[in-house]
Formats: sequence, structure tokens, C-alpha cells
Amino acid sequence: MTEGPDAGSGAVLVMGEALIDLVPSPDGPETLRAQPGGAPANVAAGLARLSTPSWFAGALGGDGFARMIEQRLASAGTRLGLCARSELPTTLAVADPGPDGTGYHFHLADTATFQLPDHSAEVAGFAAVYVGGLAAVVEPSAGAVAATARAGAERSLLVVDPNVREDRTLDPEPSVRRLRELCSLAHVVKASDEDLGRLWPDTDPDETCRRLAGEGRLVVLTRGARGSTAYSGSAEPVSVPAVPVTVVNTIGAGDAFMAGVLHWLTVNGAAGPTGSPGGGATRVLGDGGVSRLPGDKVAAMLGFASEVAASVVAQTGTEPSLPSTPARI
Repeated sequence: MTEGPDAGSGAVLVMGEALIDLVPSPDGPETLRAQPGGAPANVAAGLARLSTPSWFAGALGGDGFARMIEQRLASAGTRLGLCARSELPTTLAVADPGPDGTGYHFHLADTATFQLPDHSAEVAGFAAVYVGGLAAVVEPSAGAVAATARAGAERSLLVVDPNVREDRTLDPEPSVRRLRELCSLAHVVKASDEDLGRLWPDTDPDETCRRLAGEGRLVVLTRGARGSTAYSGSAEPVSVPAVPVTVVNTIGAGDAFMAGVLHWLTVNGAAGPTGSPGGGATRVLGDGGVSRLPGDKVAAMLGFASEVAASVVAQTGTEPSLPSTPARI
């Protein structure tokens, strides 16, 4: 197997799906445009474009869509040495934009997208490990994602974005259980208010965030145009408004925000292997770990990530650009 980076390189292992979004074309709703997507693939490409070394641990198929995805990731600078290969076709996600956001209808069966191996052996060489999305709940990838996440929680900084998807092809009960388990392992959880409402429907998202943070996590809650809030340990939450921008596209905005958070954490030394399995991988930033970031640093992180997200919202496509505000503090 191709080796990953050396420990301390600041690289991020991104594990999950790369698929094709079929989105309405400007020519009319009856015409669909093929666009490379998948939350993990978007995060991997976003990190590379922000100059954070990223390794995409997904799976690519043997069709033209897979070649389109590979070209997108490679052009961004994402490393593909841990990416599995298959002759099966690529998963398709038919986007259904609406006033309350974009829904998806998935074509998942017998596709290469979820043929993921276990990457537990490689996680120690990475500053952070990101998991979430469809690959975390669709077999056969779900088991590999869970095993890699457990290793990431022990040997690196585990970052989870549940990115909950609802579709007739997905069984909601095991999906919710698996995503809850990943959140329980994570050092950092980034989730939208819709995500938390689906995972813990009987609890207010703010209360859920406080509980997760109180157990020793950094929790970032996104609310779209209403901005974002971070919960760090027992400290008071820190909120930052969304960057004002003329909205052209919302697909991939949350993934760009996630890439911004990960870039900020790695640049500022808040992520990295500790060499102490089971000890909670939270390399220090100043006098505290990632779950104890001071309020001013939390605000800087959210502000940077919001600028990255705004760069996607203001254009067509999902490729973010580096803000003029530097990430390093």
C-alpha cells in the first residue's frame, strides 16, 4: 500500500465518498449538469486549494465520471495515493434545490464509491482525520470508516461532519446510530442545525452542542446565512455572523467551511498526532488543547472559515479560495 505523509507534516486524511452531483443547468430545469461532489471529496479538494496537504481515502470507479472526479481532485493538489480503484460505476446524486436548501436522491447500488478499505494503519502520520457523510452509513464502506475513525481518535485529531442525508435508499435507524457513534469518538464535531435535528430530534441543537462540548470536544454549529457558533468545553459559546455575499450557489458551502476550520486548526498547531494512543489527540495551541481554545481564537477560526465558505457561495461550483485574512495567528 502507498505510504502516507510523515507525522508532523500537517497533512489531513479525508475518508469518504467522491460522487457526481447532477444539478439543474442554467439552460432549464429539464437539463442536468454533472458536477464532481461528495462532502469528503469537496473537503479534500478545498484543503488542497487552501494549501493544506490532503490525502483523499475514497474510491474511484472505472467510468468517465470517475475520470472527471480524479481530474478535479488532482488539479486541486489532493494526493490520491490512498484512493482505492474499482471497475464499478460512480454513485450519482440528483440535486433537488428548494427554498429550504438542496435535497438529494441517490443512485448508490453496486457502485465503486463505497468500496473503501480500512485505513487504520495510516492515521498516525496525519495531523487530522476527517470522516462523515454517506460513506459512514453505506455498506461496505461504513465498517471501514468506523474502524479508521476509532484509530484516528487514538492517534490523531478526529474531525467528524455527520452531513446527514435522507433518502429512500437509506435506512434511517442504523444511519443515525453510526453517525452518533462517530460524533462520540470525535475531538471536533462540525454540524449544521439540520444535522443535529435529525440525529437528536428531541433535543434543541444548542443543547446538543453544549452536551458534546462538555464531554471534551470542540463543536462547531453552522446555520447557513445566520452564521456559526462554536462550543468549547464549558466556556460560553462564540458566534460569528456569515460573511455578507450575493448568493449564487449554496452547494458545497458547508464543505468549504469545514475545509476552512481544518486548515485553520492545522496551520495553528491545534491538530496532530500525540504518540499517546487513547490519550486524546489535542496538540496544544498556546496553553490549551483543541477543546479549550480561548474565545478570541475560536472567533478567528470561525471568521476564517466563514470567508472560505463565502468564496463558494458567491460563485458557481464548489472550489473555495484562500481569504485575504491570514489563518495563522
